[in-house]
Amino acid sequence: MLVNKDVVEKMAADYGFDDFKWTNGEDIIVRQWVRFKCKLMCGTYGTKPVCPPNMPGIDECRRFFNEYSKVLIIRITKKAHHRNEDSNVFAELDDKLMNFEKALFYEGYHKVMALPATICDRCAVCAVTAEDCHHKEKARPTPEALGVDVFETIHKIGYPLEVLSDFEQPMNRYIFMMIE
Repeated sequence: MLVNKDVVEKMAADYGFDDFKWTNGEDIIVRQWVRFKCKLMCGTYGTKPVCPPNMPGIDECRRFFNEYSKVLIIRITKKAHHRNEDSNVFAELDDKLMNFEKALFYEGYHKVMALPATICDRCAVCAVTAEDCHHKEKARPTPEALGVDVFETIHKIGYPLEVLSDFEQPMNRYIFMMIE
């Protein structure tokens, strides 16, 4: 199905997503170092069904992105928060995102898949495996879990993204809405 950008953009605005840019799946930059950073430096590695090592390998992730002709990159700007507070701040946003994804599916985009800006944190104790997940219909991997170099990808399409020096600065987070 050919993506009707006008329809998708109106739907995005209806869900409160009004800051976005289009790219294509081939422009999503997937790097092995991102996966190593997950493995060696992230406290949620191996503790969630939407985090590595429960995700496909890097080459498979690259093939996944290449199957999409259109990707809507949605920018969310919020005040920076300390450590794990991000999930609390983004919980309502993630629900809205899942409703947007569902609406796109019913619009005829059967391959639609949202990749949220934050790690799923819906349960106090995560089930760890996809089979036992209590929120399969809403749990999605972040772009980083799929090996995406978010910094390079975002800069490539002309959006700002930088490491923040304090928690008073506004942070830019990015949602990847895969559409075909």
